[in-house]
Amino acid sequence: MNLTRLLFSFRGRINRGKYWLATFIILLIYFALVLAGWLIFLALGPSALIILVALALIPILVSLLAIGVKRLHDRDKSAWWLLLFYLLPAGLEGIGRGLEKAAADTDASLLVVALVVSLVSLAISIWAFVEIGCLRGTVGDNRYGPDPLAGRQ
Repeated sequence: MNLTRLLFSFRGRINRGKYWLATFIILLIYFALVLAGWLIFLALGPSALIILVALALIPILVSLLAIGVKRLHDRDKSAWWLLLFYLLPAGLEGIGRGLEKAAADTDASLLVVALVVSLVSLAISIWAFVEIGCLRGTVGDNRYGPDPLAGRQ
């Protein structure tokens, strides 16, 4: 599997090793872009930085989605699980923070609700980490393709 297909294709399956390799590559690219963005900000100002961020984040987000989809496919799960694993914790965390701010102004009992919402968000994130990053994929072929570890034991 070539690097472009690994990072940008939504088809097929990847094992845990390729998932973590792709994640590491994306992190390296991200940190290089942060450094470049800082230098561009110092040299050209904030408007150039906004353009760089917009252009750079799109392929990074696509890559993160692609490798997540392929890992879920390896687990014989639909890509729709990414909504639960990626969007729901972010949404719950936003709700929890909003409740915390509201509790500071009015009712302290909202702090308990905010804590519960944040803990549910954390639990889903841990589940996603284990499901996508730690558990072995389906042994043998599944509906998303051949076993990426077939022949390697």
